[in-house]
Amino acid sequence: MRIKVSPSIGFEIDISKIATDKSISHRSVIFSLLSNKPSFVRNYLKGEDTLHTLGIAKKLGLVVKEEKDGLVFIPPEHLKEPSEILDCGNAGTAMRLYLGLLSAREGMFILSGDCYLNVRPMKRVVEPLRQIGATIFGRNEGNLAPLVVMGKSPLNAFDYVSKIASAQVKSALILSGLFSNGECKYTEPQLSRDHTERMLIGMGARLESKVNLNGALELKIFPQKTPLNPLEINIPADPSSAFFFALAIAITPNSRGILRNVLLNVTRIEAFKVLEQMGVCITYKEHSSTYESIGDIEIISPSSLKAVEVSERIAWLIDEIPALAIAMACAKGVSRVSNAKELRVKETDRITAVVKNLKLCGIEAKELEDGFEICGGDFKMCEVPSYGDHRIAMSFAIAGLRDGIIITQAEYINISFPNFLEILNAITQVEVDNES
Repeated sequence: MRIKVSPSIGFEIDISKIATDKSISHRSVIFSLLSNKPSFVRNYLKGEDTLHTLGIAKKLGLVVKEEKDGLVFIPPEHLKEPSEILDCGNAGTAMRLYLGLLSAREGMFILSGDCYLNVRPMKRVVEPLRQIGATIFGRNEGNLAPLVVMGKSPLNAFDYVSKIASAQVKSALILSGLFSNGECKYTEPQLSRDHTERMLIGMGARLESKVNLNGALELKIFPQKTPLNPLEINIPADPSSAFFFALAIAITPNSRGILRNVLLNVTRIEAFKVLEQMGVCITYKEHSSTYESIGDIEIISPSSLKAVEVSERIAWLIDEIPALAIAMACAKGVSRVSNAKELRVKETDRITAVVKNLKLCGIEAKELEDGFEICGGDFKMCEVPSYGDHRIAMSFAIAGLRDGIIITQAEYINISFPNFLEILNAITQVEVDNES
């Protein structure tokens, strides 16, 4: 699919149909398998990634019933050993979390994905799982999918210190630790997204966590002797998806907008805080809190954006950095992102993709080993590829509000935000060519 985005002038917008949270949607399906009673989930994200996660759960025995207000997930008494490959599509979260879950369940399971997922590194999850007794085979010594899991229960207790702050690694180890033969400990250098802990504690799991004086997370995981309580959750709007329209307001003078019912978890709104540093006026109005804090975000564009340096709390904004790069390209001065080497192992090498595309747009940008430098300037109309990455596609679609843009392989937007173009079309003209 090829899209053409036209330039925009100042606008006002009130958005209540932002795609619901992808991270929580993934987890709601997988965690429902830990109960012996039906879970009820409202606003499950029906994007390509989360539908693959749901499809895998069905192959493991989950029964899904659609009701007027949401989905009912009815877990099997025991997970089925599937007769076919479990297809994760482009979803790294699905593959890594299922690795943790299935390693601790009896049976043989084969996880695979599309051409992009099958070249993403999995050893960061596979190695610690092997250390506690899991048997996992795969290409490149288990670093690349397809991956074969020979599950067994229980796995060994562990005291694992992760070198990176990763919600996916942490979640995989928690899921295996719940079915271990003793108390487990997990440490990461900085608190990563904590949806797994919040949701599992809400379901009755015994987890204890604290952030020490050095900022590292110390987590204790206790074996689960009985099934967890079922989930009942209303999934809020995804702040990573909402951020694209915060960006749209920030880079378009004389614009303002409200983003409704957004997840306000502190580990998920760091990119909004960076926009505030750049001069954007943002207010947060919480109106509910069960598993998570949820509320509205109001944004008013500044007269101009200021350059910024981003080097801390990278784990809290790793998904939004491509979009932040667009704001940096519109700012006065030189902005810099560092300590973000993790960008190189996402859906694509996002450092290279951002820098190459910005250069095509006439923006001066320099690639660093762990980030990039961007000198703010004027965008020019051009054509850029998505590199098969939904966040690259959406970030540069928003960049098109400055002087127009054409994006190829834009179909990857549907991975996380199926109605993105519909909302964007309320701001400016978007032409879609499905034949390309």
